[in-house]
Amino acid sequence: MLRAADLLGDYRSDRCDIVRDFYIPALAAATSYDRAVGYFSASVLAVLGRGLSDFAERGGTMRIVASPQLSSEDVEQIQAGYALRAVLEQAALRDLEQACQDPRAARGLGQLGMLVADGRLDIKLAYVASNDRVGIYHEKIGVFRDGHDLVAFKGSANETMSGLVGNFESIEVFRTWEPGDSSRAVRISQDFEDLWHDRTKLLRVIEFTGAARSIIEECAKRTAHHTEPELPPMDGAPLSLPRPEAVGRLDIPGELTVREYQKQAVTQWFANGRRGILRMATGTGKTLTALSAAAQLARMLQSRGEPLLTLVIAPYQHLVDQWAKDIAWFGMQPVRAYDSATSWYGQASSLLDALTLGTAKGGVIVTTNATLALDPLQGILARYRGRLLVIADECHNLGAKRLREKLPASADYRLGLSATPERWFDDQGTSALTEYFGDVVFEMGISDAIKAGALCHYTYMPVLVELDDEEATLYAEVTEKIAKILAAREFTEDTDDDSPLGKLMRKRSNILGHTRAKLPALRREVTQRRGDWYQLLYCAEGRHPLAYETGDIHQPTQLQQALTMVGQELRMPAAQYTSETKRDERQDLLRRFAAGKELQVLLSMKCLDEGVDVPAARTAYLLASSSNPRQFIQRRGRVLRKAPGKERADIIDFIVVPPDGISDLHHETERRMVARELTRVTEFARLADNEAQTLDILRPLRLRYGLLDT
Repeated sequence: MLRAADLLGDYRSDRCDIVRDFYIPALAAATSYDRAVGYFSASVLAVLGRGLSDFAERGGTMRIVASPQLSSEDVEQIQAGYALRAVLEQAALRDLEQACQDPRAARGLGQLGMLVADGRLDIKLAYVASNDRVGIYHEKIGVFRDGHDLVAFKGSANETMSGLVGNFESIEVFRTWEPGDSSRAVRISQDFEDLWHDRTKLLRVIEFTGAARSIIEECAKRTAHHTEPELPPMDGAPLSLPRPEAVGRLDIPGELTVREYQKQAVTQWFANGRRGILRMATGTGKTLTALSAAAQLARMLQSRGEPLLTLVIAPYQHLVDQWAKDIAWFGMQPVRAYDSATSWYGQASSLLDALTLGTAKGGVIVTTNATLALDPLQGILARYRGRLLVIADECHNLGAKRLREKLPASADYRLGLSATPERWFDDQGTSALTEYFGDVVFEMGISDAIKAGALCHYTYMPVLVELDDEEATLYAEVTEKIAKILAAREFTEDTDDDSPLGKLMRKRSNILGHTRAKLPALRREVTQRRGDWYQLLYCAEGRHPLAYETGDIHQPTQLQQALTMVGQELRMPAAQYTSETKRDERQDLLRRFAAGKELQVLLSMKCLDEGVDVPAARTAYLLASSSNPRQFIQRRGRVLRKAPGKERADIIDFIVVPPDGISDLHHETERRMVARELTRVTEFARLADNEAQTLDILRPLRLRYGLLDT
């Protein structure tokens, strides 16, 4: 059968399509496939398409040896003495879990599920173990067998989406029926057998099938009833891959329905010279709108023979991973630039070379704000001379002085995304953003999004809680210090930094966020909804400011107290989602929360503010929200996302008011504090279904402080 596949002695990207001309015919003819490769990514399963499906249905067997891609966090764990096997498994499982979120790769994993269930797929992990050094196994060999002959190959291609589709690669092929090839084919086959049985010097090989089984089988269950054909007739490319003319660049997926307002946003951006900011409410699809714009731009440039490099900048690593998943849906596997530069620099550098030489039509690098500012990525961007599009997610963050200076001045095209592009108390940073990205060219507020059906309706319930005397005294002292600095104009323009004003403003905000009366009020509210699922609980960061004043810094945080109350005392399944939660655990928490059967309440501080998708959330408790509009607008948008079976959302907001009676707060200080809190309340109530009820609750407070117009 392999002889009939008409396989050549070598394949090179400039002469052929390695997947179409080699992999798929070889899989279609073989009964077994052995692959030992430096990096094996589950995303490649989407590329192998029908060849892999036929191979599985015919009873084929596979053995894979791979080196997991280690993050800087993994390396730190190894250096700290964590069990090496556990760290390697964790890294490999992370790739499989991410692949399960990509519909294309998930279908490929589903195909492997048949092999796993029948005991016809085995996976092992390899690593260098020499002189107390742990290194990466980087070899690339493979063997196809049909029961009579074998075909062995070796070359540059990793078993990843970019390795087989996006990069320039070459492989040498050795066939046992060719006299000059036979001895080398057998030797490569023996090298694999030695590797598989852990007989290779310098290397250690460990079992991984058992650890991967549950994830692969779960993907198989999800895709078992999927009836969409993997491939159109005759052509061997998965249906969800880009159209032939779009290979190598971003392309809008055929199954994506672009909303009218998203089309309008893209049109406005193009009309503004492909520069500008989209002010779009959380949950309205900023990511897909931006990628649609990038795809149209790439198509326009391709017609001129000009490749496009797209740089996507997101605040955090988990947002980079989310962007990467969507970019893969648009037909490209991006370079994820975060963690140690050794994990991505080579890929980014090769991409730039391919763009410069014209062997690639486009490419995408997705990075974090932190990595953008570092020398390795700055060096990559400095040497690139071609067309560059910068997309900035939550672009308001890039107005900080340390970041705005790192934005590439060479970018021809610039697109900023934010529900709230204005920087709080930082006019200079806001101006810098406008100067770089351009003006706001499209707006889609929450009101318009609700009317358009992009977000769901909601009810809003303010719960009034009072400062105690100690808190009122401290609040008055901090407010007086702030007033003196403002009066003397002794503040820096960047309140994000540890300026005196910035510290005082955060301290005052924390007094309100940590108000002691909030926890008893929270208990009453949660108890009323004890049987409801899909509940989010936002807590204040850090500890109560009085804990630092008194030196009592060992008392539980507000989040810890709330978790104990909800999880232990009220016996509701609950978990925390914080910056300390590891990335793989975060995905598991979000999955369990969305299932509506395992996790009833998810508690967080800021990690659920930007970019994290929790559309199933139906109830949000705001124990802490700063007076910064960005934060409370994002938190509202987080719970208004649409989901199956979700009619509306409920927001319970804890509003801090002065003590009812004598306190150390001056009346004008009290009035301003209430006015700050009412800014948020007014914004929330204005669009709520129960606006009249909310206004009735707050009317006595407005009368007391003469704030009826607030």
